Amino acid sequence: MILDKVNNPYDLKKLSIEEMNALADEMRELIIKKVNTTGGHMAPNLGILEATIALHYVFNSPVDKIIFDVSHQCYPHKILTGRKEGFTNPDLYLKYTGYTAPEESEHDLFKVGHTSTSVSLATGVAKARDLKGEKGNVIALIGDGSLSGGEALEGLDNASVLGGNIIIVVNDNDMSIAENHGGIYDNLRLLRETNGLAENNFFKALGFKYSYVENGNNIADLITAFKTVKDAACPTIVHIHTEKGHGLTQAVENKEAFHWIMPGTLDNKEIAPRISGECYESITKDFILNKVKENPATCVVNAGTPGVFGFDKNYRELLGKNYTDVGIAEEHAAAYSSGLAKNGAKPIFAVMSSFIQRTYDQMSQDLCLNNSPITMLVYWGGISGADATHLCSFDIPLISNIPNMVYLAPTSKEEYLAMLEYAHSQNEHPVAIRVPMGTVNSTGIKDTTDYSQLNKFKVEYKGEKIAIIALGGFFELGKQVKEEIKSKLGIDATLINPRFITGIDKELLENLKKDHETVITLEDGMLNGGFGEKITRFYGNSDMKVLNYGSKKEFTDRTPIEELYQRYHLTPELIVNDLRVYASK
Repeated sequence: MILDKVNNPYDLKKLSIEEMNALADEMRELIIKKVNTTGGHMAPNLGILEATIALHYVFNSPVDKIIFDVSHQCYPHKILTGRKEGFTNPDLYLKYTGYTAPEESEHDLFKVGHTSTSVSLATGVAKARDLKGEKGNVIALIGDGSLSGGEALEGLDNASVLGGNIIIVVNDNDMSIAENHGGIYDNLRLLRETNGLAENNFFKALGFKYSYVENGNNIADLITAFKTVKDAACPTIVHIHTEKGHGLTQAVENKEAFHWIMPGTLDNKEIAPRISGECYESITKDFILNKVKENPATCVVNAGTPGVFGFDKNYRELLGKNYTDVGIAEEHAAAYSSGLAKNGAKPIFAVMSSFIQRTYDQMSQDLCLNNSPITMLVYWGGISGADATHLCSFDIPLISNIPNMVYLAPTSKEEYLAMLEYAHSQNEHPVAIRVPMGTVNSTGIKDTTDYSQLNKFKVEYKGEKIAIIALGGFFELGKQVKEEIKSKLGIDATLINPRFITGIDKELLENLKKDHETVITLEDGMLNGGFGEKITRFYGNSDMKVLNYGSKKEFTDRTPIEELYQRYHLTPELIVNDLRVYASK
């Protein structure tokens, strides 16, 4: 194998073009096998493989800095920078994260997993180099899909006037996760069709020196282009036309489905994992379709991640003009939704919890300050074993502390449907709903709660001495804790479903003082600034003891969920042990 001779980027420079082509084939086979085994990003890595080889052949990492956007396309880079055992040895498949990680290698400058960041990061790195009087190239690699993000456009604007070396490689495969959306893509298409010669050139208009490579999966062509711009004294764009999923037929034919795959996808010969039966995604989709039929002003808004919500291509086509994908631009999505609502439309903004922080200012200023009545659906919220870049445990503190926002946490299908109905029909507030995850819990009893009566908690079971306030996805844990308390302590505890994350039921909490000594709060997210702290603050000047349970303020990285639950004492047994210790003090 050619790869046996390549342990670092320097070894790559000794290879001929023919050997590098053979190396690309070997690397492609390794990536396909690994990703099919572990799950992960398939098509992005296959599409950028040749460009990564060419970059490391021409430039001198780590002296020359290569900065990846999103970094979910860094597998070829990792193979070439001393981490190939994570792809050749199945026992080590999980040794390295799926994103760039400075703790793994000097060739990784940043840990990133959110998009549109590379140009801004690279501009800062290049400016620091110039201030210190140092030499070296700074290369930012960014995909066409990422160009729709505000940070990418801000970065390009600033990079274009840097006055020194910065090389931005635009990886144009005419795809985001799904299809691209936005006016910039018309210009990219024109540039592809004219082999980069069109006078109407977005990048030149900003002031960049520009070059185009039609066959962005051809190593020889890429090497020629990169050699031409190496050590450039001015901000430079190299626009390369690649094929997402290159070298794997299924990934080329089904680019969206193969952006990220589950383990065994190729073995099962499935385009994508299928969810059978009812789930919260299907419940949501059915609700939306019904509302579109009832009111043509209903509009679904998504920021470039339709697969998170189950919005497949057929569903998007079914919604037609009532569906807007703004591209990877959560900031715009929040403000756009506010504008829709302000002019009488009924927007439903679907967003993944991990991407909430990308639009915090717009949620606060454009949306909540203006009290625009949108429905925001927050998916995947909760403690998980995800990569540090994609943790979903921060949405409660981020959303619940903005004035005017109403954040709801359903515990069942019936509550979720009632909350959806309330959020969509009301015109008083922006309303966010933390969409439940996992198996659908159905009570079989229609929820008739009037959610316009804000911050009213529901006592599911009236007991004594100990009250358990279990939020949303942790309501089932609350039930288990109640049973454990009864079994081990002989106390019949009260169980409360708060439903509202953004406020507290002062009357109910005050009444608990009469026959309760301890309150336990459970939330599937970070404690700092979270729901439980609101309860603790209420009881701060009283004798009520309060124990808050959730996650610590930390970035975990692929830590097994069972380990996290032990660390945070999120099991019935550990909580009861805490009660014993607390009572003995």
